[in-house]
Amino acid sequence: MKKQSFFKKFLYSQKVAPYVFVMPFVITFLVFFAYSIISMVVMSFQKVAGANTVFIGLDNYKVMSNAIFQKSLKNSIFYTIVSCALMIPIPLVLAVMLNSKAMRLKSTFRSILFIPALTSVVVAGIVFRLMFGELPGSFMNQVIGAFGKGPLVWLRTPATVWLVLYIVCLWRWTGVNMMYYLSGLQQIPADLYESASIDGASTVQQFRYITIPLLKPTIIYVLTISIFGGMAMFSESYMIFNGNKSPNNVGTTLVGFLYRLAFEQNNLGIGAAVGVIFLVIVLVVNFVQLILNGTFSGKER
Repeated sequence: MKKQSFFKKFLYSQKVAPYVFVMPFVITFLVFFAYSIISMVVMSFQKVAGANTVFIGLDNYKVMSNAIFQKSLKNSIFYTIVSCALMIPIPLVLAVMLNSKAMRLKSTFRSILFIPALTSVVVAGIVFRLMFGELPGSFMNQVIGAFGKGPLVWLRTPATVWLVLYIVCLWRWTGVNMMYYLSGLQQIPADLYESASIDGASTVQQFRYITIPLLKPTIIYVLTISIFGGMAMFSESYMIFNGNKSPNNVGTTLVGFLYRLAFEQNNLGIGAAVGVIFLVIVLVVNFVQLILNGTFSGKER
């Protein structure tokens, strides 16, 4: 009984309790993230052949001179830039509309916009692949056929491939980013907008001088996760092309190239090197944008 009472006092003490609550996250982080990162970095300097590993220094990093690596990196950067340009302002405008008092059926529209995020990427990929099929009877070819345009081979030319990928991106993630913005908008006091209206500020002026400045932390967060999500895009491309091979690698991303090396060609060491390069790029880009946004300095810019 004494041991049991001591154990209860230990767990419920104000000094120990916080560490008990934090411990599951710390353990999960160390086992599933920190350990994996360290193993990946170590493996990037090795030649892995089954149970046998040989230290080969920086040889795996020669993959940076590979033409497919360079193209996949360009694809990932281009996809990230354009997807951020779409996924930052569009969900913000929708969130402002749904947060307006004049908007009706708010819950219905929120549910409709968020449902795609709950849809399996496998199901979504198959549906979009059929929609943008090559046959004249595919949905999108019928749509453009109604305007007198001939059927297009959507998934074989760069321009239409990127169009499809951005449509999928908007369809799947607009609702998620919109919810982030909505949570931020609901923290802004309504009195500020009422005071601005009394002073004669228009809706555009209220959006510019009240909404944007007070929503800045949420915008920075959405930008940060959008950069990572854009660079890490793989599942959508894999399902749309029904595999990890697209015509002339037009849809191959950095993560897709990593998957090809590590799991399809069994070059775990080179795949780990690509993973390290990917991690460094994402960390550096996000670190720079956080500095430019004044997050670390605490200054508004």
